[in-house]
Amino acid sequence: MAQKPARKSGAAWWRPASVWALYAVGLLPAVWYFWLGATNNLGVDPVKTFEHLLGIWALRFILLTLCVTPLRDLAGINLLRYRRALGLLGFYYVCFHFLVYLVLDQQMNLSVVVEDVIKRPFITFGMIALVLLIPLALTSNNWAIRTLKQNWIRLHKLVYLIAALGTLHFAMGRKVIGPEIMFYIAVCVLLLGYRLIRPKLMERKRARKKAARMQAGLNHAK
Repeated sequence: MAQKPARKSGAAWWRPASVWALYAVGLLPAVWYFWLGATNNLGVDPVKTFEHLLGIWALRFILLTLCVTPLRDLAGINLLRYRRALGLLGFYYVCFHFLVYLVLDQQMNLSVVVEDVIKRPFITFGMIALVLLIPLALTSNNWAIRTLKQNWIRLHKLVYLIAALGTLHFAMGRKVIGPEIMFYIAVCVLLLGYRLIRPKLMERKRARKKAARMQAGLNHAK
Protein backbone atom coordinates (compact mmCIF):
# COMPACT_ATOMS: atom_id res chain seq x y z
CA MET A 1 0.00 0.00 0.00
CA ALA A 2 2.87 2.36 0.76
CA GLN A 3 4.24 2.00 -2.77
CA LYS A 4 1.14 3.31 -4.56
CA PRO A 5 1.51 6.95 -3.45
CA ALA A 6 5.17 6.78 -4.51
CA ARG A 7 4.18 5.69 -8.00
CA LYS A 8 1.61 8.47 -8.21
CA SER A 9 4.18 10.97 -6.99
CA GLY A 10 6.62 9.78 -9.63
CA ALA A 11 4.01 10.13 -12.35
CA ALA A 12 3.05 13.56 -11.06
CA TRP A 13 6.70 14.60 -11.22
CA TRP A 14 7.35 13.08 -14.64
CA ARG A 15 4.44 14.67 -16.49
CA PRO A 16 5.34 18.35 -15.97
CA ALA A 17 9.04 17.51 -16.33
CA SER A 18 8.40 15.93 -19.73
CA VAL A 19 6.55 19.05 -20.85
CA TRP A 20 9.43 21.29 -19.79
CA ALA A 21 11.82 18.91 -21.53
CA LEU A 22 9.78 19.38 -24.71
CA TYR A 23 10.17 23.16 -24.42
CA ALA A 24 13.93 22.78 -23.95
CA VAL A 25 14.36 20.37 -26.86
CA GLY A 26 11.98 22.39 -29.03
CA LEU A 27 14.05 25.54 -28.62
CA LEU A 28 17.35 23.83 -29.44
CA PRO A 29 17.05 24.38 -33.23
CA ALA A 30 16.71 28.15 -32.69
CA VAL A 31 19.78 28.19 -30.45
CA TRP A 32 21.74 26.08 -32.94
CA TYR A 33 20.82 28.28 -35.90
CA PHE A 34 21.72 31.39 -33.90
CA TRP A 35 25.12 29.85 -33.15
CA LEU A 36 25.66 28.97 -36.82
CA GLY A 37 24.76 32.51 -37.81
CA ALA A 38 27.03 34.05 -35.18
CA THR A 39 29.94 31.92 -36.42
CA ASN A 40 29.29 32.64 -40.12
CA ASN A 41 28.12 29.12 -40.92
CA LEU A 42 24.72 29.82 -42.46
CA GLY A 43 25.81 30.14 -46.06
CA VAL A 44 26.09 33.10 -48.42
CA ASP A 45 22.89 34.76 -47.16
CA PRO A 46 22.80 34.00 -43.43
CA VAL A 47 19.91 36.33 -42.61
CA LYS A 48 17.58 34.80 -45.20
CA THR A 49 18.67 31.29 -44.22
CA PHE A 50 18.12 32.01 -40.51
CA GLU A 51 14.73 33.53 -41.25
CA HIS A 52 13.71 30.58 -43.44
CA LEU A 53 14.81 27.89 -40.97
CA LEU A 54 12.94 29.52 -38.10
CA GLY A 55 9.84 29.76 -40.28
CA ILE A 56 9.99 26.05 -41.14
CA TRP A 57 10.15 25.12 -37.46
CA ALA A 58 7.21 27.42 -36.74
CA LEU A 59 5.14 25.58 -39.34
CA ARG A 60 6.32 22.18 -38.06
CA PHE A 61 5.22 22.90 -34.51
CA ILE A 62 1.85 24.28 -35.61
CA LEU A 63 1.19 21.19 -37.72
CA LEU A 64 2.38 18.93 -34.89
CA THR A 65 -0.15 20.66 -32.64
CA LEU A 66 -2.90 19.66 -35.06
CA CYS A 67 -1.61 16.06 -35.13
CA VAL A 68 -2.43 15.49 -31.45
CA THR A 69 -6.17 14.96 -31.93
CA PRO A 70 -6.05 12.54 -34.90
CA LEU A 71 -3.27 10.55 -33.20
CA ARG A 72 -5.52 10.09 -30.17
CA ASP A 73 -8.63 9.36 -32.23
CA LEU A 74 -7.11 6.99 -34.78
CA ALA A 75 -4.08 5.45 -33.06
CA GLY A 76 -4.92 5.74 -29.37
CA ILE A 77 -1.77 7.80 -28.74
CA ASN A 78 -2.56 10.40 -26.10
CA LEU A 79 -0.26 13.43 -26.34
CA LEU A 80 -2.77 15.97 -25.06
CA ARG A 81 -0.49 17.09 -22.24
CA TYR A 82 2.03 18.24 -24.88
CA ARG A 83 -0.37 20.10 -27.16
CA ARG A 84 -0.07 23.42 -25.35
CA ALA A 85 3.73 23.25 -25.42
CA LEU A 86 3.73 22.41 -29.13
CA GLY A 87 1.40 25.33 -29.87
CA LEU A 88 3.46 27.78 -27.83
CA LEU A 89 6.67 26.58 -29.46
CA GLY A 90 5.03 27.29 -32.80
CA PHE A 91 4.18 30.79 -31.59
CA TYR A 92 7.72 31.39 -30.31
CA TYR A 93 9.21 30.35 -33.64
CA VAL A 94 6.77 32.57 -35.54
CA CYS A 95 7.91 35.47 -33.33
CA PHE A 96 11.59 34.59 -33.91
CA HIS A 97 10.92 34.35 -37.65
CA PHE A 98 9.23 37.76 -37.69
CA LEU A 99 11.91 39.40 -35.55
CA VAL A 100 14.67 38.22 -37.87
CA TYR A 101 12.68 39.60 -40.81
CA LEU A 102 12.03 42.90 -39.01
CA VAL A 103 15.40 43.52 -37.36
CA LEU A 104 18.00 41.77 -39.50
CA ASP A 105 16.35 41.60 -42.91
CA GLN A 106 14.54 44.95 -43.06
CA GLN A 107 16.74 46.79 -40.53
CA MET A 108 13.67 48.03 -38.60
CA ASN A 109 12.45 49.93 -41.67
CA LEU A 110 8.74 49.90 -40.79
CA SER A 111 7.66 51.60 -44.00
CA VAL A 112 9.19 48.76 -46.03
CA VAL A 113 7.58 46.19 -43.73
CA VAL A 114 4.15 47.80 -44.16
CA GLU A 115 4.66 47.94 -47.92
CA ASP A 116 5.61 44.25 -47.94
CA VAL A 117 2.51 43.33 -45.95
CA ILE A 118 0.28 45.25 -48.37
CA LYS A 119 1.89 44.33 -51.68
CA ARG A 120 3.29 40.82 -51.14
CA PRO A 121 0.50 38.29 -50.50
CA PHE A 122 2.69 35.65 -48.88
CA ILE A 123 3.85 38.19 -46.30
CA THR A 124 0.23 39.30 -45.83
CA PHE A 125 -0.74 35.70 -45.01
CA GLY A 126 2.20 35.35 -42.63
CA MET A 127 1.34 38.57 -40.82
CA ILE A 128 -2.31 37.56 -40.44
CA ALA A 129 -1.19 34.22 -39.00
CA LEU A 130 1.07 36.01 -36.50
CA VAL A 131 -1.70 38.37 -35.38
CA LEU A 132 -4.16 35.48 -34.98
CA LEU A 133 -1.62 33.51 -32.95
CA ILE A 134 -1.27 36.24 -30.32
CA PRO A 135 -4.67 35.73 -28.58
CA LEU A 136 -4.16 31.96 -28.73
CA ALA A 137 -0.78 32.26 -27.01
CA LEU A 138 -2.14 34.68 -24.40
CA THR A 139 -4.98 32.29 -23.55
CA SER A 140 -2.87 29.11 -23.47
CA ASN A 141 -3.22 28.74 -19.70
CA ASN A 142 -5.60 27.12 -17.23
CA TRP A 143 -7.00 30.44 -16.01
CA ALA A 144 -8.13 31.39 -19.53
CA ILE A 145 -9.70 27.95 -20.04
CA ARG A 146 -11.72 28.30 -16.81
CA THR A 147 -12.70 31.90 -17.56
CA LEU A 148 -13.58 31.66 -21.25
CA LYS A 149 -15.11 28.16 -21.11
CA GLN A 150 -16.79 27.40 -24.47
CA ASN A 151 -15.44 30.64 -25.94
CA TRP A 152 -11.94 29.30 -25.35
CA ILE A 153 -12.70 26.31 -27.57
CA ARG A 154 -14.13 28.55 -30.28
CA LEU A 155 -11.12 30.88 -30.11
CA HIS A 156 -8.57 28.09 -30.38
CA LYS A 157 -10.21 26.67 -33.48
CA LEU A 158 -8.41 29.54 -35.21
CA VAL A 159 -5.35 27.29 -35.19
CA TYR A 160 -6.72 25.57 -38.30
CA LEU A 161 -6.87 28.87 -40.19
CA ILE A 162 -3.42 29.75 -38.88
CA ALA A 163 -2.03 26.45 -40.16
CA ALA A 164 -3.51 27.10 -43.60
CA LEU A 165 -2.13 30.65 -43.68
CA GLY A 166 1.28 29.47 -42.49
CA THR A 167 1.44 26.79 -45.17
CA LEU A 168 0.47 29.31 -47.85
CA HIS A 169 3.07 31.75 -46.52
CA PHE A 170 5.74 29.05 -46.72
CA ALA A 171 4.74 27.78 -50.18
CA MET A 172 4.29 31.21 -51.80
CA GLY A 173 7.58 32.45 -50.39
CA ARG A 174 9.52 29.88 -52.40
CA LYS A 175 10.30 30.30 -56.09
CA VAL A 176 10.03 26.58 -56.83
CA ILE A 177 7.38 24.18 -55.51
CA GLY A 178 9.57 21.21 -54.61
CA PRO A 179 9.04 18.00 -52.60
CA GLU A 180 9.49 19.74 -49.25
CA ILE A 181 6.73 22.25 -49.94
CA MET A 182 4.45 19.57 -51.35
CA PHE A 183 4.97 17.53 -48.18
CA TYR A 184 3.88 20.37 -45.89
CA ILE A 185 0.93 21.22 -48.13
CA ALA A 186 -0.17 17.57 -48.08
CA VAL A 187 0.12 17.34 -44.29
CA CYS A 188 -1.83 20.56 -43.83
CA VAL A 189 -4.58 19.46 -46.23
CA LEU A 190 -4.88 16.08 -44.50
CA LEU A 191 -5.12 17.66 -41.05
CA LEU A 192 -7.69 20.23 -42.15
CA GLY A 193 -9.62 17.52 -43.97
CA TYR A 194 -9.65 15.36 -40.86
CA ARG A 195 -11.04 18.28 -38.87
CA LEU A 196 -13.97 18.45 -41.30
CA ILE A 197 -14.83 14.75 -41.15
CA ARG A 198 -14.03 14.21 -37.45
CA PRO A 199 -17.58 14.87 -36.14
CA LYS A 200 -18.97 12.09 -38.36
CA LEU A 201 -16.14 9.72 -37.43
CA MET A 202 -16.65 10.35 -33.71
CA GLU A 203 -20.40 9.87 -34.08
CA ARG A 204 -19.85 6.48 -35.71
CA LYS A 205 -17.27 5.55 -33.09
CA ARG A 206 -19.70 6.37 -30.27
CA ALA A 207 -22.45 4.40 -32.02
CA ARG A 208 -20.18 1.36 -32.31
CA LYS A 209 -19.22 1.58 -28.64
CA LYS A 210 -22.88 1.89 -27.63
CA ALA A 211 -23.80 -1.13 -29.76
CA ALA A 212 -20.90 -3.11 -28.27
CA ARG A 213 -22.03 -2.26 -24.72
CA MET A 214 -25.59 -3.28 -25.52
CA GLN A 215 -24.40 -6.55 -27.04
CA ALA A 216 -22.20 -7.21 -24.01
CA GLY A 217 -25.19 -6.58 -21.76
CA LEU A 218 -27.34 -9.00 -23.72
CA ASN A 219 -24.62 -11.65 -23.63
CA HIS A 220 -24.24 -11.16 -19.88
CA ALA A 221 -28.01 -11.48 -19.40
CA LYS A 222 -27.95 -14.82 -21.21
